[in-house]
Amino acid sequence: MSANENLTDRDAQVSWHPYTQHALEPAPLPVRSARGAVLVLEDGRELIDAISSWWAILHGHAEPRLLEVMAAQARELDHVLFAGCTHEPAVRLAESLIEVAPEGLSRVFFSDNGSTAVEVALKMVFQGWVHRGEEQRRTFVALEGAYHGDTFGAMAIGDPEPFFRPFEPLLFRARRVPARLDRVERAFDELGEEAAGIILEPLLQAAGGMILHGADFLRGVRAACDRRGLPLIADEVMTGFGRTGALFACGKAGIAPDLMCLSKGLTGGILPLAATLAREELFEAFLSSNRGRAFFHGHTFTAHPVGCAVALASLELCRERDVPARLEAIGARIQARIGELEPSLAPAVRRIGGVVAFDLPTPEGGTRGYLAERAPRLRREAIERGVLLRPLGDVLYAMPPACTRPEQCDRIAQVMVELARLTDD
Repeated sequence: MSANENLTDRDAQVSWHPYTQHALEPAPLPVRSARGAVLVLEDGRELIDAISSWWAILHGHAEPRLLEVMAAQARELDHVLFAGCTHEPAVRLAESLIEVAPEGLSRVFFSDNGSTAVEVALKMVFQGWVHRGEEQRRTFVALEGAYHGDTFGAMAIGDPEPFFRPFEPLLFRARRVPARLDRVERAFDELGEEAAGIILEPLLQAAGGMILHGADFLRGVRAACDRRGLPLIADEVMTGFGRTGALFACGKAGIAPDLMCLSKGLTGGILPLAATLAREELFEAFLSSNRGRAFFHGHTFTAHPVGCAVALASLELCRERDVPARLEAIGARIQARIGELEPSLAPAVRRIGGVVAFDLPTPEGGTRGYLAERAPRLRREAIERGVLLRPLGDVLYAMPPACTRPEQCDRIAQVMVELARLTDD
C-alpha cells in the first residue's frame, strides 16, 4: 500500500469533512505541503491553488515573513486569556485595523472565524437595542442567496437553501430581499420598529454564486439605514484585504458600515482569527454600573497572541506590496486570457478585483444551484489538469492568492475554459 493510499484510507476511518457527502464523493486530496500558489500532493503532483484554500490564503502558502513572526511570537507569548488580560499584539492589531478601516469604526472585538465574527455583530446589535429599551427590534434584513456562516445566528440570516433548511425551526426570523434598494427600503418600512438592521457582503456575495452588486446599491443602503437610524453590518470576511481590488469593499464603494466582520485573509489565511469592528456609540451602550449589561460573549482563544502577531505582519505586507493592486492585476489577466481562449465566454465573465467567475449553462432537466450534479465532476477534471477549483454548483470561479505568477494565471484560465467546453459535451 502506498503512502498516498495509506493516508486516504486512514482518513476514511476517522475523519468527517466539511460540506462533503461521504456516500458519494471520492477520497480527499492527500496534501503533503504548500508553497506560494502551489499545493504538493503525497504522490508528488502539484496543483495551483486557484481558490486560495477557501478564499483565505492571501499572500501565498508558507509566506516566509508570516512564518518567522509566528515562530517568534510563540516563543515570547503563546497564549493568554483575553478576559481580564491584554497583550501587545492584540492592542497593536486593533490600533492598526482601526487606522485602515472605514471611518467611524473604533472598537475591535476578536473571535475565531468568520461565522463567529458575524455572530458577535448580530448579538452586539440586538443587545444594544435591548439596552436602549427597544427589544422588539429583532428582525434583521439580509440578501437572498446570502451566506454568512454556519453558527446559529449566521444561519438565521443566511439563505436556507441548500444548507440550513433542517435547522429552520431553531433559527430566529430574518427578512431576505433581492439586492435592490427599493426592496430593502420596503422591508425596512414594513418591519417598522421591529427592524434591527441589515447585514450584507459588500459588492460581492461569495458563496451565493459570486454575485456582484454595484457600489450605488451599497451607498443607497447606507443612506436608507441613516434615515431610519438602523445599523449596517458589513460582512467583509471574504471581501476584505484586497479581494475586490481595495483593502475593504466598503471603502471601494465609499461608505462606512456601523459594524464590520473580518476573518480569512486577516492572518494571511494561515491561522484562525476574526475581528468585529464597531462604532463607539455601540460600545458605549454596554457601559453601566450593572455588570449584567456587559457583552457576554467570548472564546478561549480570543485575540490569540500568535494570530494577532501574524495578522499584523500580514497587514504590513498588504501595504508594502499593494496586495489589492496585485489581486486586481491577477483577476484582470485571468479574465483577459479566458476571453482570448474562448471569445464566446468573454461577455459572460464577471470580475471584481482578483475574483473571476462565470455561470455554466444548466443542462435540460439538471439541478441548478450549489447542488448541481456536475460540480464534483468538474472539480475532479480541474484537479487532473493541475488546478484546484471548487465550482459553486453552476458557477465556475477563481480567486487565487496575491503571489500567483502570470503563467499560473494563464493555466487557471486555460483550465476554466476547458471545463466550460466540457459542459457542452
